[in-house]
Amino acid sequence: MSKSAWSKIEHIVVLMLENRSFDQMLGYLYHEHGNKSPLGHDYEGLTGEEFNFDSKGNSVSVFKIKPDDKYAYFMPGADPGEGYFNTNAQLFGDHIAPEPIKPADNSGFVKNFEYTLGWEKTSDWSILPGTKPDHIMGMFPPNMLPVLSSLAMNYAVCDHWYCSAPTETLPNRAFAAMGTSQGRLTDKDKLYTAPTIFNLMSKHNKSWSIYGYDKPPLSRGSYSDITHADDSHFGIFSDFENAAKKGSLANYVFLEPQWGKNGNSQHPNYDVARGEQLIFDVYQTLKKSPLWEKTLLIITYDEHGGCYDHVAPPENATPPDDTHGQYDFDFKRFGPRVPAVLVSPYIEAGTVFRVPESGTPLDHTSILKTIEERFDLPSLTKRDAAAPSLSHVLTLDKARNDDPLDGITVPKSDESVDLSSDSDHLQELYLEIMRQLPNEEVLQKEYPEEQKSLKRSSELLDYAEKRYQEYFNARKDNIT
Repeated sequence: MSKSAWSKIEHIVVLMLENRSFDQMLGYLYHEHGNKSPLGHDYEGLTGEEFNFDSKGNSVSVFKIKPDDKYAYFMPGADPGEGYFNTNAQLFGDHIAPEPIKPADNSGFVKNFEYTLGWEKTSDWSILPGTKPDHIMGMFPPNMLPVLSSLAMNYAVCDHWYCSAPTETLPNRAFAAMGTSQGRLTDKDKLYTAPTIFNLMSKHNKSWSIYGYDKPPLSRGSYSDITHADDSHFGIFSDFENAAKKGSLANYVFLEPQWGKNGNSQHPNYDVARGEQLIFDVYQTLKKSPLWEKTLLIITYDEHGGCYDHVAPPENATPPDDTHGQYDFDFKRFGPRVPAVLVSPYIEAGTVFRVPESGTPLDHTSILKTIEERFDLPSLTKRDAAAPSLSHVLTLDKARNDDPLDGITVPKSDESVDLSSDSDHLQELYLEIMRQLPNEEVLQKEYPEEQKSLKRSSELLDYAEKRYQEYFNARKDNIT
């Protein structure tokens, strides 16, 4: 670690995208170089020999998605199985994890996708024509993801970064905010009440901001710890751009993508190219700002979302709490690998950043540990106390002045995909979280229930924003 570089970091920016595995997005990053970076660092990428068996016993190998494939940027063509039991099926071949636990062989991805497609066909889920169980083994080569891949190759890529729990979205995002999911393994319970990194920073006179993309951020309604925080902490992407341009970014910035089927979250089966544009825009916003040499950018994904990865998750996680959680899970097992790219002008190009094999691996609570270490904050839970920091990725004493994305063309999908106009799982989560904003506490009267059943995506998002705006206005009126 360069101590001089680390001391210069005043802003940590996190972009957390949705539901992609490490192999699917970055597995082929250094394949053409024998899975070694230009610095000679070993890289836990794909060899091309990895495979799963389908339900008929046929071998299905990993393959590179090609730009001219039908629906290339919408692979795997449907939403794979998520959550604790589906993840068990993908890792162990059975929805019930073995007892005692044994290392996963990651052999159940094709069978689980086949099972998932079966029930999705009867439940009006968006499945693109021609989608097959084999598609779960399709991986994006670097030329198809030039933005993410160029940043990974020209700054640092973490090839052993795991989601914090083997399950779905909200529990893993909670780990990134609180160092715990409070024992939860599903998206059913949407309000978390443990202390957050955001409020911890406020207590130590450090600044923070959370930005949604084009709607108010989901996080405000997810964590009771910050729901009533001053409105200045929250905004949308254009507010982030303005703050960066003015040099007024907070010490910690958390960025949410645009939720839904036409959004840029990269959630399957939505357009991955739109997420490439978002990553590009975040990078360029910071690169052109006066804060570039004071900023560490972390790009990662909340969970693997049922997408294939060949590496077994470690079993040496530190439980954040003293009690077992849902399904009697002990939180000693990490979830599958997810992409993680670290960007700073003090990072040497070609860095593969990981901790020693015998140590605690990187997971979402490494974000917390890094913030805590840099700003001299206490830990939130036992999990982030045990997590490794990212500080050692900064090895250069002098900031680089090159731009690895200079000349890079952001990809665009050639096809117009007609996804259903019905709302999706993420948008429904967003609505429920906005509905639970404590308007009654502000207005001192019961908030009228309206539009209890919303189907169309646009209507749902409009109503969710209305609920947020009502909350915002009520707070403003109550304060003034």
